[in-house]
Amino acid sequence: MQNQFSLAHLTTLGCTPPEMTYIAARAGYDFVSLRLIPMGVPGETACLLLEKQMIRNTKAALDETGIKLLDIELARILADRDPKTYVPAMEAAAELGARHVISSAWTTDRSDRDFIVERYADICDLAGPFGLTVDLEFPTFSRLTDLQEAADIVRAANRDNGGILIDTLYFHFSGFRLDQLAALPPDWFHFLHISDTVEEIPTTREGMIHIARDERLYVGEGCINFAAIFDRLPAIPSSIELPNVKRVKELGYEGHARRCLETAKQYLGNHRGMR
Repeated sequence: MQNQFSLAHLTTLGCTPPEMTYIAARAGYDFVSLRLIPMGVPGETACLLLEKQMIRNTKAALDETGIKLLDIELARILADRDPKTYVPAMEAAAELGARHVISSAWTTDRSDRDFIVERYADICDLAGPFGLTVDLEFPTFSRLTDLQEAADIVRAANRDNGGILIDTLYFHFSGFRLDQLAALPPDWFHFLHISDTVEEIPTTREGMIHIARDERLYVGEGCINFAAIFDRLPAIPSSIELPNVKRVKELGYEGHARRCLETAKQYLGNHRGMR
């Protein structure tokens, strides 16, 4: 399978979904990955789901460019959030042709594993009728901090449209073991997030958040062994999630998006064993 790439929301955080789509097309991506469920974080451009014009403009951009919508984010598991509130976003995602929904757990009680399983299963059940998988991510500053914890939730929920989202940054932060990745069912993996980073792992939650949101590196600039990770995954698209405030300031959103893709393709080309 030929390498396929998506432009992830965080890489061009200040852009609307239509703007992201046109940037992805001009830069040479195959897909775009949009945040249709706003989180209210600084710098985020809310998509205003209930504004039908935004959805129409996004659909027009997708149709005009031929770019496909790979996934949407972020169906968070929260103690005070009813998963049913994500249904309008799932409906919009299906209308726009999306395949996957990203989920992650942001509860604070370390004994709430059963609650997370139940809520994750609920999100899967809500997404199923729209033809969407629900890919559980494990940011190392969230409630689920490593691959094993995420796999436990997906296994316990036992939903056909369940899955795990590997982000190479969080995989590195979590002190991963490649044998753990190889031991999981290949059909749990539908796409992955890629970015690079320095070898030193932050010792604080704040430090991890800073790198994750502001200082990710282009593929090949850091220490991550992408070849070893790719070798243990099926042939799936790579979504480039690479926010870097300095590079955006230097290159602009479109220039940064281009550099993200160019460096990823160059790295893969230089490592011919990789897909």
